[in-house]
Amino acid sequence: MRLVILGGGESGVGTAILGKKNGYDVFVSDSNKIKENYKQVLINNGINWEEEQHTESLILNADVVMKSPGIPDKALIIKKLVEKGISVISEIEFAAPFTSATIIGITGSNGKTTTTMLTYHLLKSAGLNVGLGGNIGKSFAWEVADKKYDSYVLELSSFQLDGIINFKPHIAIITNISPDHLDRYEYNYENYINAKFRITMNQSEDDYLIYDADDEAIKQWLQTHTVKAKLIPFSLTKTFTEGAYIKDNTMEIKIRGEEFTMDTDHIALEGKHNIKNAMAATSVAKLMQIRKATIRESLSNFQGVEHRLEKVSKIQNVQYINDSKATNVNATFFALDSMNSPTVWIVGGVDKGNDYNELMSLVREKVKAIICLGIDNKKIINIFGNVVDIMIEVNNMSEAVQMAQRLTEKGDTVLLSPACASFDLFESYEDRGNQFKAAVKNL
Repeated sequence: MRLVILGGGESGVGTAILGKKNGYDVFVSDSNKIKENYKQVLINNGINWEEEQHTESLILNADVVMKSPGIPDKALIIKKLVEKGISVISEIEFAAPFTSATIIGITGSNGKTTTTMLTYHLLKSAGLNVGLGGNIGKSFAWEVADKKYDSYVLELSSFQLDGIINFKPHIAIITNISPDHLDRYEYNYENYINAKFRITMNQSEDDYLIYDADDEAIKQWLQTHTVKAKLIPFSLTKTFTEGAYIKDNTMEIKIRGEEFTMDTDHIALEGKHNIKNAMAATSVAKLMQIRKATIRESLSNFQGVEHRLEKVSKIQNVQYINDSKATNVNATFFALDSMNSPTVWIVGGVDKGNDYNELMSLVREKVKAIICLGIDNKKIINIFGNVVDIMIEVNNMSEAVQMAQRLTEKGDTVLLSPACASFDLFESYEDRGNQFKAAVKNL
């Protein structure tokens, strides 16, 4: 069997290792340069590879192709493969048959990283032999090749779900759905929603789908489609006989006739959206039969995720918060919603077709100044120019942070929550967040 892998990054190299281990004839092809550390792994494992090109004669003879999530379906080489009837799948589809572990798959426009990390923290604290992978950390395929875990917590992007055929998590979570990556879905929101719901398409009556019952897109989809999995909703406003909800400042979870309660003040993560993430993760913990005391302890000591509402430092009684992972409007909505003091907001980057009007009431209520950090800020200036007193454009992070310091007084907050992708001025949202933290430390 010939396995061709398009993309020599984390998921590509992980798939190559797993394929080689299972007797496939493996070839890795990347249209860009392959990073030196990955190249060494391929060489050490005797795996053939090429970079800065796709040689069609070496690709179109594949039995199966694993493409990296970053490659769109409209790429010419993908179209040619599809025309030839060659199966093009994602890493999770390739890797899943090689493990008998229980799979917990988590997707959503926002909150999926926090929910994935919190779920992993809950299971690991309970002493389970659990792996973490997917869109976060090590590649799932690489973990399957090297380790022997009893369960996996996987963060799954819509791009990874686009490439599944038989993949089926035992427990699936959809944290929420809001417009994102629409450039990859013909600017059709329905296509993106359908991609997220692929997480449940192969689930049976013995599996579970945990979902946000307050989310409009999720509610509408569930009203018009049939799901075989047992449904476990969570909500801030409704109550359920089976599911998770808030009552009198207490998180209540009822699953399989058992009840779990916890005062929300004892949950380490702040903000309404994080209460939802906690409800989703705790629902998994209950399904995995983890002790109540362990769940309470884990929820109260969880440190949160880097670049997601991360408290960096307090300088002259001004709190600096790094929310660089907020790459869409919905994520920034959650960030602004959890601000309790006058806020200087650093925003901007590569716009993915954002509608900033959703933020209008929060900006009026909480934001005293806006610092635009991006190459093209016209849209942000047009929408918020008349709403805040101070609007400033800068073109690097240290300037943004220094300007923010000048605009604050005691008790204020400086929030980096860009609502945009980072690729105009930075390598990634991590790079953007790290530059923010470095600039704050230099104040």
